Amino acid sequence: MQNKTSSASLSLVHIVALIAINMLYACVGICTKMASLQTPASWPYFLWFGGAVAIIGLYAVLWQQVLRRIDLSTAYMFKGTALIFTMLIAALLFGETITVPNIIGSVIIITGITLLARS
Repeated sequence: MQNKTSSASLSLVHIVALIAINMLYACVGICTKMASLQTPASWPYFLWFGGAVAIIGLYAVLWQQVLRRIDLSTAYMFKGTALIFTMLIAALLFGETITVPNIIGSVIIITGITLLARS
């Protein structure tokens, strides 16, 4: 059995992996938004919806691999980054507005992760 990494010994590789997997999860929002813009039951609709399902499947496999190597409490604190990535992607691709409360919330998430990772 492998030793799991706690928040006290998170390496840069672990941090990058946690952020990347949550960025992947944020891509589900892109696919579902694009599916919602298509005619229901059309090929583009099914392709975007299928893309969302495929990403969720890949995410599930990768998340299980993360949990084999990192404690759940440590890995889970990075889940909030998916919200930040979803907000940024929505602004870039769909022109959605980033509001002051969005920025405040993002700062709180990043501050919380930083404080927990350092403790």
